[in-house]
Formats: sequence, structure tokens, C-alpha cells
Amino acid sequence: MERHTTEPRPGWQETVEQQGCIYPLTRYPDGSLRPYWDESAYYSFTLPEVEALEEVVEELHGMCLQAAGHIVETGRFADLGITDEALAARVAEAWRRRDELPSLYGRFDLRYDGRGGPAKLLEYNADTPTSLVEAASPQWFWMEERFPGADQWNSLHERLVAAWKKQAALLPPGAPVHFAHSARDELGEDLMTVAYLQETAEQAGLETVAIPVEEIGWDRLSGRFVDQRLKFVRACFKLYPWEWLASDRFGPHMLETLDNGGGTGTTMWIEPAWKMLLSNKALLAVLWELFPGHPNLLPAYLDGPRELAGTTGWAAKPLLGREGEGVTLHEAGAEPVVRQEACCYQALCPLPDFDGNRTVLGTWVVDGEAAGLGIRESAGPVTDEYARFLPHVIL
Repeated sequence: MERHTTEPRPGWQETVEQQGCIYPLTRYPDGSLRPYWDESAYYSFTLPEVEALEEVVEELHGMCLQAAGHIVETGRFADLGITDEALAARVAEAWRRRDELPSLYGRFDLRYDGRGGPAKLLEYNADTPTSLVEAASPQWFWMEERFPGADQWNSLHERLVAAWKKQAALLPPGAPVHFAHSARDELGEDLMTVAYLQETAEQAGLETVAIPVEEIGWDRLSGRFVDQRLKFVRACFKLYPWEWLASDRFGPHMLETLDNGGGTGTTMWIEPAWKMLLSNKALLAVLWELFPGHPNLLPAYLDGPRELAGTTGWAAKPLLGREGEGVTLHEAGAEPVVRQEACCYQALCPLPDFDGNRTVLGTWVVDGEAAGLGIRESAGPVTDEYARFLPHVIL
């Protein structure tokens, strides 16, 4: 794994916007606009490196499924902050019937520097991961233009289409799949992520309908969710976290009408409810309990930093935080404070420094298999909303 600087292509912004990345710039607190899509540098990998990382990703995914099963079997929903018994019951039902439910994708964030040490799991974004569009499309076309004949860890598009085809039989028959994003997304990232996934579903032969999640209605007469044209919403892919869906004012209706496979309800949501087990930072602590000392895991706990306070230091991560929100870093020797909000306390493992840039690998899983890579860089130690996306190539 190496970082290389290069000159951006002329007209790069217009090019990547045409390829779906309509948010190529990030506005900083001082009002300035700086590239989010950053092709002033790129990363190169060897094929053996990528093949080894693919094995790591698929092993981690399998371990996460084992951890999810453990949570359900032992009833440890409270460790995830799931205290509503009705919601816990529906999540458990979804897990037990997971073979009847479509489940598309997720993204592992890994700490890896290519210098001989194993990749380390930082978190699993298994419910509403973004940075998909730029990983699947613009970086592939960048590679074809800048490195003709080279390769890239990127089979995202083909695998997404194949996943929809494979799982089409699990969808409610005779009904379109609605694709919902939040209209509150000002950048357009959620909109384009959902639009891209909708495109892959259409290429798989599915009928689709786009809808802002805020415009999904509740028909009191029929007791069902409906779209803007008052058509029933039978299946819906939502880029909207499960914890929001379950806690908003229509949450009770969602639980009452949830189709957990086999026509058990009137609306099937994708990703399914059991993904709540994987998209929660508590998973990191459960993994460490089940697989202590695993080379791709970092020690993690739910009740405080324990021995980490005197050894590696620790990162305190809110169970449901996104884009680094609420993450605090503590060096070894700091007072082992336990925060009031529920957190995971994970061993501090600073991101690798490439020419002053802190790098994290976003490794994609589609239908349970490793499918691609997206790289983000940040100026600080936490990957936040100001991180930049850099392309990669296999050389």
C-alpha cells in the first residue's frame, strides 16, 4: 500500500458529477470549499495485498454474523440500547428468518497501513453506509482513464445487480420496490446513493419507485404505509437508520406491519431489522468477548476502558454515532472516565499517517462477499464529515 501524488485531470469536477458524485466539494467551517473527491493523490496496492484483505473482510463478516446470533440467543439487546421489548422481538424474529429477507450491503472500516501488520476492524456500517457511489463508479472510471489496463478492488456494480437478481424471489410479489432517502440531506449524498442502488435494482429487472422517506404516508383506513400516489408500500429500501425508523411517530405502525419474511406483515424494509445487531458499536465489544486476541480485532468493552487506560489508551465511541460524531480519543495514562451516554471503549489504534494524512479503508461487502474498496483521508485522528475520498489502483 503506497500513496502517490499526481495532477488532477482537467475538468475533474464536472466529470465525477456526471458519474454520480454530485457532492465533489465539502464546505468547511470557515466557508471555504475543498475537494471531497480528491484525485491529487491515489493509493496503489499489490494483488496479493488485496486478496489477503478480501479474506479478512469475509472472515470478519462471518464473525459478525456469529456475534449477532449470540446477541439474539442470549437476549443482550439492552447492551445495544434496544430496550423496547416489541422492537427487540421483531429484531430477533428478523434474525431467525434472515434467509427469507433481502439484505444487500455493508462497509467495514479498517485500520491498515500495508507495512506488515494485520488489518484492524474499527467499525461495521451495516445499515446505512454511504460513500458507495464514489467507490463504485467515479473511481473505476478514474482508473480506466489514468491507468488503462490496470485493475482495482471494485466489483461493486456487478455484485449489487447480481444480489438484487438473486434476492428478487424474497420480495413481495407483484409490487415495486420503493427507494427512500431523507429530504433533509442537503449535500445530495443520500439521494445519489439511493438513486444508484435503485439503478442497480432496475438493471436486475425490478420495478422501482423513488420517494423521500418524509413522504411515506400512513393510511388509517387500511392500516398500511402508502406512497405519494396512495399506492401501498410493500417493499422499501431505506437509507434511513433503523433506530430513527423505530423511534419516530410512525414507529409503532412500522413494528405492527413489519414483514419479516413470508408475508408476516405488509411492509418489508431493506436493510432488514436484524442489521441493527451489526450497525451498533456494541458489536465490537461482543466480538472481542467471542474472539479474544483475534489478529483483526481491537480490544473493546462496554463498561469502560478497563486495562486500556494503562496500556494502549482508548477511543470512546457512541453506540450509534456516525462520521466520527461524539468519538473521543484518550492516551494511555489518562483518567479512565466512563461517559454518561452508552459507548464502546475500543483500544486506541491511531490511523496510519501517509504524508500527514490519516487514512482509513472502507471495505465493502455485498451479499456476504467482499466487493470493493473506498479510501478516505482526514487531517485529524478521527475520520469525520471533512474526510476526503481518494481513488486506488492495483499495480
